[in-house]
Amino acid sequence: MTTIEKTPAATTPKTASQPALKTKTKAAPTASVQPASQGVVKVKKTKLVRDSFTIPKDEFEALGTIKHRAQAAGLSIKKSEVLRAGLRLLSGLNDKALLTALKAVPTIKTGRPKNEDTVEAPKPVAKAKVKPKAAKTAKPVKAAPVTAQP
Repeated sequence: MTTIEKTPAATTPKTASQPALKTKTKAAPTASVQPASQGVVKVKKTKLVRDSFTIPKDEFEALGTIKHRAQAAGLSIKKSEVLRAGLRLLSGLNDKALLTALKAVPTIKTGRPKNEDTVEAPKPVAKAKVKPKAAKTAKPVKAAPVTAQP
């Protein structure tokens, strides 16, 4: 008869305090890569860039108006997509029409706008610290001990 040695891991019973080991696996990509011999070219994703800009309030509201018009027509669109569509239209113009459109846009001060609701408190003026001069006082003079004469 043969004996089978039990390993400590096999003899340890599973307790409720020990969580079950879960392994996370990544799903395989759904897009299949086809060989180049079939004439299919793999398309690279465009790198996205995040930026911020200042825009007048009325033009910002125009973005919302265009967005709502598109939604009324059955197209869900984002503000960034409205801007990108405008860029495509501008890039399709000839030079004369492009310059005319760009000159119609007023120049604005760049940077973060100040909040109009709050009043800016005046900045305190730094005062020079001056140490008060000590008043000169006369030092007390010690009197010589008086000795009585006989």
